[in-house]
Amino acid sequence: MSLRDRIQTELMAAMRSGDSLRRDVLRMTQAAAYMVEKRERRELSDDELLVVLTREVKTRRESVEAFRRGNREELAAKEEAEIAILQGFLPQPLDEAELQALVDEAIQTTGAGSPRELGKVMGWLSPRTRGRADGRQVSELVAATLARRDLAAHDGAGH
Repeated sequence: MSLRDRIQTELMAAMRSGDSLRRDVLRMTQAAAYMVEKRERRELSDDELLVVLTREVKTRRESVEAFRRGNREELAAKEEAEIAILQGFLPQPLDEAELQALVDEAIQTTGAGSPRELGKVMGWLSPRTRGRADGRQVSELVAATLARRDLAAHDGAGH
């Protein structure tokens, strides 16, 4: 079953059960996907739909932070409930060890040796981490790993 079909099936179930929060979140997700499809003038693949879902989660996480700063806990809690619904459609997130292993593999595969080659490593990593890790977190980990390797290479070269 495609991701699109799964979302539609879950939406129908939410409507039948009277789960208005789930229904509304799934409708908003479908609307966001529809807007991208309209702009692209084609139907999105499951991978592209994952990008939309990931963006929806990211937007809500930013809202949670803003609501907490404004002491609006009830709104932050609602956004967190929406995030939980959306995460049910995303692949299992990578833990730190899995992410570090992927970063190491990406650096080795691309032959990157310095922080200047971050883009090359991210290009290799992005499709493998999409929907499974926060892009900013991945980028920071790649930068830190490349910086450590660059430093070790310079120290080992007698500089």
